Amino acid sequence: MVIILAGNSVSAQLAPFGPLSSVTVPRPDNINNFIKDKTSAIALGKTLFWDMQVGSDGIQSCASCHFNAGADSRSKNQIQPGQNNSFDVASAPNYQLQPADYPFHQLENVDDRSSTVLRSVDDVTSSQGVFRSKFVDVEPGSAEDVTTPLNDTTFNVNGVNVRRVTKRNAPSVINAVFNFRNLYDGKAQNVFNGVNPSGLRDKRAFVLKAPTKRQLKDVRVRIKNASLASQALGPPLNSFEIGAENDEVIAPFLVNLDESEENVEVLTESGQLIEKGSAVEGVSAEESLELTKQNKQDSLKIQPIEQPKRRRRFKRFGRKLGKKLLAVTPLNKQVVASDDSVLGALSKSPTGLNKSYERMVKDAFRRKWWDSNLAIRINPKNGRRRFFRKPKNRPLKTNEYTLMEYNFGLFFGLAIQEYESTLISDQTPFDEFLGGNTSAMTADQIQGFQLFQRNGCIGCHAGSELTAASVNNVNIKGRIERDIFPPQPALDTGFFAIGVRPSGEDVGLAGKDEFDNSFSEATLALEGKFKKLLGEEPPFIPDSTSDIVATSAFKTPGLRNVELTAPYFHNGGQSTLEQVVDFYKRGGNFGGLRELNLTQDDKDKVVAFLKSLTDERVRNQQAPFDHPQLFIPNGHPNDENSVVVDSGASSNGVQQAQDNLLEIPAVGRNGGTPLAKFLE
Repeated sequence: MVIILAGNSVSAQLAPFGPLSSVTVPRPDNINNFIKDKTSAIALGKTLFWDMQVGSDGIQSCASCHFNAGADSRSKNQIQPGQNNSFDVASAPNYQLQPADYPFHQLENVDDRSSTVLRSVDDVTSSQGVFRSKFVDVEPGSAEDVTTPLNDTTFNVNGVNVRRVTKRNAPSVINAVFNFRNLYDGKAQNVFNGVNPSGLRDKRAFVLKAPTKRQLKDVRVRIKNASLASQALGPPLNSFEIGAENDEVIAPFLVNLDESEENVEVLTESGQLIEKGSAVEGVSAEESLELTKQNKQDSLKIQPIEQPKRRRRFKRFGRKLGKKLLAVTPLNKQVVASDDSVLGALSKSPTGLNKSYERMVKDAFRRKWWDSNLAIRINPKNGRRRFFRKPKNRPLKTNEYTLMEYNFGLFFGLAIQEYESTLISDQTPFDEFLGGNTSAMTADQIQGFQLFQRNGCIGCHAGSELTAASVNNVNIKGRIERDIFPPQPALDTGFFAIGVRPSGEDVGLAGKDEFDNSFSEATLALEGKFKKLLGEEPPFIPDSTSDIVATSAFKTPGLRNVELTAPYFHNGGQSTLEQVVDFYKRGGNFGGLRELNLTQDDKDKVVAFLKSLTDERVRNQQAPFDHPQLFIPNGHPNDENSVVVDSGASSNGVQQAQDNLLEIPAVGRNGGTPLAKFLE
């Protein structure tokens, strides 16, 4: 394509890809087995994503860390301390960040990584979440969980607890549907298991299915291309992000740690064997064990054929969150615009929706996942389950669950994925240009795109999605590939170590899940675990551990709206696009990249190109990026030297700081005033 600009002929040197609108949105091939109405599922997902009642404190929502262009632009109390648990950017939490604090790795000459280091800190700019507390129980009808405050030795100002800050910078959820795995370390698996982010790695992950109202089956759920659903179940389990600390006991039923087959026995109270079998639902053929109510007086329990040699405590948030949310009015604390592109028809004055969560689940999901006459009682001491007919003369206790409550994690994950799948910003000047509108980009932006290609940036930011971690790229190259540069080590496709911080400071992809298995799929291939944990054969097997790049490797993000999503990188260590381009010009801070031959004018043009990736609908909060009202914690009154104690929230000998809540007003489909960017 040759463009005539200002009388000059400019070769655009277009890479072989088209606008983002030309890319098919990844979707599970068996999703219709779970969702009966996509529109209703999107409405449920948007409600759950923005609802402040999701958090243990009744304040923190998924959107609290993804409210601005899908990311987080707050700048007070946003620092996570480094390896020594000491704050380097400031002396304590609740610090108001300043432009002069960036970049975290400062050099005398920004173009030369061997020049004198003026400052280098291992802090992380991230997102404030909840106060440290211990989960006790839910109280149906209340937005707040019953919790006990705990002393926080890190996140306090003069002994007064402040909100905790998560360990990595929040990536944008916009366009995240194109990622094969999600989160910087790939923890959110491509296959959704209906229970947590671990996918097929978790052999304990079962949901219940009701073929009839008097029958229940334990089934394994396998839903491919659903890493957004996997990711959605992470924050409610995280005691820094949304939830209180909760080591709920999950009984070792349906588990044999050394086998892939899940054998179970179903017994009556007297111990009489009814039936045994196994269960799989999803991609594989289903062989489900039917748990049939044999006698109205009997309650059933499940016991393992063989007890595992070790017991662990696993967190399972779904049923407790279901118990809470199904008893409250959706978005009850928040205004919903009457012209909201998804929820407008459900808006109720002055706040909330005119439809219950129970009704929304029923509208969105097939009844076999929520409709049963049986209830499930969980023993809080050992986690064992008992099934019994739902009583008519009393409400269920908080350790007794309807099928809808029990499977709430399944609904939560899939509904949020359906909503986030609509958050696609494909109306950028860059996309218009790729679609044939030669005047959509300026001459500087076109030349910046040429430099972006010529300097190899498209090696990591590949394809229309501008990330090599996309579903499309993984399907083409496989889950593991060889680096193009000698000695061509094995990489998880789309994950690279680029020297943002010293190797090993944050191990990233080399970290381990709760089952002590590496997040690195190349490592799993070498260890012979790939098929067992991921359900397919590896593309190849690396030669040795030295043949694998995993330590401090992180997922490559897409770049659309990058102008709006500062701070940058997994540690949030750069605050401007200019600092990011300086980083790549010098070949990274600590190796991993080659130095680029860019003049100052070249760097300016690359920044100009990056700004052509902004979708104005995102900037202006227009549909599908409109949203309900939200109140987000924005640090605490005063600063890092003192805070105001919230006497109403302080108990158990623990003092807690008052919140400073920032209102993000509700906007409808036509959008509103752009939100302030980071440090503005």
